[in-house]
Amino acid sequence: MPTKPMPDDWQRALVVAAHPDDIEYGIAAAVAAWTGAGKEVHYLLATRGEAGMAGVPPEEAGPLREQEERRSAAVVGVTEVEFLDHRDGVLVAGPELRRDIAGAIRRHRPELVITGYFGATWSPPGLSPSYVNSADHRALGQCVLDAVADAGNEWIFPDLTEPPWTGVQYIAVQDMLDPPHEVDVTEQVDTAVASLREHRRYLEILSEVPVEEQAQQIIDMATLTEDDRRRIGFRLYWG
Repeated sequence: MPTKPMPDDWQRALVVAAHPDDIEYGIAAAVAAWTGAGKEVHYLLATRGEAGMAGVPPEEAGPLREQEERRSAAVVGVTEVEFLDHRDGVLVAGPELRRDIAGAIRRHRPELVITGYFGATWSPPGLSPSYVNSADHRALGQCVLDAVADAGNEWIFPDLTEPPWTGVQYIAVQDMLDPPHEVDVTEQVDTAVASLREHRRYLEILSEVPVEEQAQQIIDMATLTEDDRRRIGFRLYWG
C-alpha cells in the first residue's frame, strides 16, 4: 500500500516525548514543516533528561538539557515547552504518568497528538541480536495512547482541574520502517539539523564526532529514503 500524506485537518498539535533531544531525532523536521505552514505545535517532556549525560550529575544535567530543549524547539517554531518532572530512566506505564499526560492534553487542547516510536527494539522484525529501545520510550508511548482517552473522560482522573478535552482527532506515532503516512521534509532538513545541534553539550558527551557532523548524520538517517526522498513517517490512530 502506498504511503499517504499526513492529514491536514487540524490546527494545534502536542508532541509528547520522554527526554530532551527525543523530538529532534527526526520528528522536529515534521514540526518545522507544520509550523512553517501556520500550524501551532507545543512540546511536552516527561523528564528533563537528567540521567542522560555520563559524568554530569543530574542536578546539573537537568537544567542544562532543559535549556538545550527550549533553544532547539525555538529553531523549529515551537514556543510552548512543558516539563512534567518525572524522574529520568524510571518512567512507569501506569495511572500516574497517564494522569499527568492527560492533564497536559487538557491544558494544550490539541487536535493532533504525536509521540515517538515505542516498540521493544529499534531493529527490523526478525533481526537478532536487536537494539533494545529505551524503557522510558516504551512506557511513555503506551501512556500517550491511553492518556488521549483519559483526557476526555471526566471520571477516570476526577482530581484534574482542567475541563475534559475530546478534541484529539488523531494520534501519530513515529514509524521509521514501514509508515502508512508521511510528511515531506525536503525543505526542512537544514532546520532539523540546526535544531538538533542545539543539544550541543549532550552530543559532545555522546560521541567524539563533531556536533555538526553528528547532527547531519542523525537527520540523514531519520529522513532519507532509499529513493533519495526526505520524509518523516507516522502510523496514525483515531483520537
